[in-house]
Amino acid sequence: MVQAKTDMRARARELRLAGRTYDEIVAELGVAKSSVSLWVRDLPKPQKTARQMHEMREARWAPHRRARTIKQIETKLEAAYEIGRMTERELFLIGVGLYWSEGTKSKTHRPSECVNFVNSDPDMIKVYLAWLRLLGIEKGRLRFHLMIHESADVAGAEEFWAEIVGVDARSFCKTTLKKHNPKTVRKNVGEGYRGCLAVRVIEGADLYRRIEGWWYGIVVGAKAMI
Repeated sequence: MVQAKTDMRARARELRLAGRTYDEIVAELGVAKSSVSLWVRDLPKPQKTARQMHEMREARWAPHRRARTIKQIETKLEAAYEIGRMTERELFLIGVGLYWSEGTKSKTHRPSECVNFVNSDPDMIKVYLAWLRLLGIEKGRLRFHLMIHESADVAGAEEFWAEIVGVDARSFCKTTLKKHNPKTVRKNVGEGYRGCLAVRVIEGADLYRRIEGWWYGIVVGAKAMI
């Protein structure tokens, strides 16, 4: 009995030196907490490891993060509900602003009247295509062109965008591969990276002129409201 108690005490001290808490030692040895305290009280209080500290912080902040996530979702759903059913005029105006933000524009130093829209956001592309359909632009006038880093899953990206725009990937123009610079720390990596899709409207000079005019009309109208 004395030897068993001595062995238990020695084991308790080993566990304490290994960083175990009183409760963990009690659970493993099946002895009273008062006995554990008596056996190891002369030993220094173990310091928590970096992993333990991280787990403690995570446990402490997890409820706050969960509440914040729920609030974010609720806010987004409320905002989406506020939009309601969109009218054709609303889509028309949104499309003009969308193109003027993300589309190719004629410059003084580089005159051009082409309609070319580039973006990496699938939803942005979908809204833009809906706008083109509203304008009566047939799918046969559209040309699709993928731009992506050579280190990415090019074939997978082509199939992804082809499904988004509803065409066969083989109908895409030749993909532009961006050279990878190992010194550059890129954040657009991983399975979610699918490059940028360019959507060009062929014979689009007249449409481009109209877009410029529509945007000018929006600017004039906005100024009048100031």
